[in-house]
Amino acid sequence: MIAKRTGRVTLPSEAHFLAETKEIMERWGADALRDSDGTKLDDELKALDAKIYTTYFVARGHNAFAKEHMEECQQLYLMSKRCTAVGEWLKICFMDGYFQEQVIPDYLHAPKRWWEVMDRTTGDVVPTDAWALDMRRHLVTIKAEPFHEYTVSFLVYAIWDPTQMYNHITNDWGDRPHEIPFDVRQDCSWRFAKEYLVQWLKDNPSTDVVRFTTFFYHFTLVFNDRKKEKFVDWFGYGATVSVRALEEFEQEYGYALRPEDIVDNGYYNSTFRVPSKHYLDYMDFVQRFVAKKAKELVALVHEAGREAMMFLGDNWIGTEPYGKYFGEIGLDAVVGSVGGGVSLRLISEIPHVKYTEGRFLPYFFPDTFYEGNDPVPEAMKDWITARRAIMRKPVDRIGYGGYLSLAYKFPAFVDYIAKVTDEFRLIYENIRGIRPYSGLKVAVLNSWGALRSWQPYMVAHELRYKQCYSYMGILESLSGMAVDVTFLSFRDIRENGIPGDVDVIINAGDAMTAFSGGEEWLDEKLVSAIREWVYQGGGFLGVGEPTACHANGRFFQLADVLGVDKELGFTLSTDKYFTEMQTSHFIRSDRTEPFDFGESMRNIYALDETVEIIEYSNDEVHAAAHPYGNGYGVYLAGLPYSFANTRLLLRTLYYAAHRPENIRQ
Repeated sequence: MIAKRTGRVTLPSEAHFLAETKEIMERWGADALRDSDGTKLDDELKALDAKIYTTYFVARGHNAFAKEHMEECQQLYLMSKRCTAVGEWLKICFMDGYFQEQVIPDYLHAPKRWWEVMDRTTGDVVPTDAWALDMRRHLVTIKAEPFHEYTVSFLVYAIWDPTQMYNHITNDWGDRPHEIPFDVRQDCSWRFAKEYLVQWLKDNPSTDVVRFTTFFYHFTLVFNDRKKEKFVDWFGYGATVSVRALEEFEQEYGYALRPEDIVDNGYYNSTFRVPSKHYLDYMDFVQRFVAKKAKELVALVHEAGREAMMFLGDNWIGTEPYGKYFGEIGLDAVVGSVGGGVSLRLISEIPHVKYTEGRFLPYFFPDTFYEGNDPVPEAMKDWITARRAIMRKPVDRIGYGGYLSLAYKFPAFVDYIAKVTDEFRLIYENIRGIRPYSGLKVAVLNSWGALRSWQPYMVAHELRYKQCYSYMGILESLSGMAVDVTFLSFRDIRENGIPGDVDVIINAGDAMTAFSGGEEWLDEKLVSAIREWVYQGGGFLGVGEPTACHANGRFFQLADVLGVDKELGFTLSTDKYFTEMQTSHFIRSDRTEPFDFGESMRNIYALDETVEIIEYSNDEVHAAAHPYGNGYGVYLAGLPYSFANTRLLLRTLYYAAHRPENIRQ
């Protein structure tokens, strides 16, 4: 009889749940226990033979301190609703639509100095003497141009941590205090953060791993006046802003940031936006600060003989695990939520740590674990999708979060996770330290490059946006595919050229986004470098609206490489004769089901007779290949994740690389 494997699994638990915890530890082979947001481990649980993780919040959950230093609360720049003047004067209630239990206006710092009123019709800043502020009614009155549109960009204090707010609403926590986030850039807050951690380490001798959740600044998450998410960007730096940060930035960089550099026309520098130089400078500024301060806290943990783990979520902004400064923090481990293969690889590839851990879904919360619902299908989907990626590069541990008492009520779920944990250990023991076979090296090209490795198109836990799932499927397919994957930025190619070991470059995204590139493609050196590389034998795969930026009579700036372009209506008078679909083609030769391009792309057409049209319907091209010198350009209209599309992508990559004979069936 083969002995049951144990270890490499972290189990959430809660006070007064000892017997059940011991039972599930045995069944799942767990060797570590953790608390979750809303739960605590009691002394009996901490006495079990298990490593103890304790969640630690640096900048929230300390209301006694925060209430005495409300001037040191974290801040954000927000933009009011757009309002159109119908006369000479316009009044804007700038807090309209925001949840005033989460944010309040900052009237401590001179609004005329730090706020900005914008004429959105002209793009001009309204002079400060042309507007007045009524603090009592949160109202700005503007001397306006009739029928121009205006906004107010204003500073607020955050008085409720958004993750705790979400959990508070989801779990109906009633009168539980709202946790107030404070800013460690401020003197009192930083002194408190260090002193509290020192004392906390003394008061928690049974804690083996301090699970920082995370450090200082939350991703941008703002709620509306209905307690619903108004704006959420898992990569957003909006909550790192403060008057002090702006002053220190100006002193260091020699120029001042404007409110517009942060609110960005109401886009808030979403990860989908091509980043401006000012925003990239600000990100770098924040990352250096966070790394420096986090390093000090991690050193305190190590001095106390404990491990320091970071949760990749909540207050993770500024840590950027693939950034230049992450290694300076000195963390022992990173744990993050796994929603599929992409987030698994995002976690498992993180450098500069001793081990990585994936927190699998579903979270043990009542939005999933309620009478009449079956949580097994979600768990099964999460595991099966992530398992492919584990075979390429495993995390070192897996675990779950939430209320174990909820999960315990679902015996079928408990049974299924027992199988998952055993299977994970079996896979890990067989593949750890082994370099898997890779037939190609693929580079994903976008504005973010290596900084956002495995993160393009992503929402937290791989939740999808409507207009990105057709691209997210590319990364999901790559996460378990027998290819090496790297991430390049346009700047990388401009400064260093294309790495010599890359076989295929992928550029995928909607026009003008950070992932397609927008005006980056107006750089003739970039365009010429990629053309030359493909001509000499490289492969270029474009998906959606690759290289798209309307200029010089082209929409796809590498239309000559791809063999296709998009009709914008300007050349409708020019006949397009090239519509014949090839009856057989390597890329589609073993496909047994209809193509699925997701949302797809309209009005794509072939440029000439050399284009190998692979799929043509509704008078438009959805898949095509095009010889270009000794290389190939290939176009796909979209690629949502499926087994069939993973196969399609694999064949496409080998064809683009001019090595179809090397594909392993």
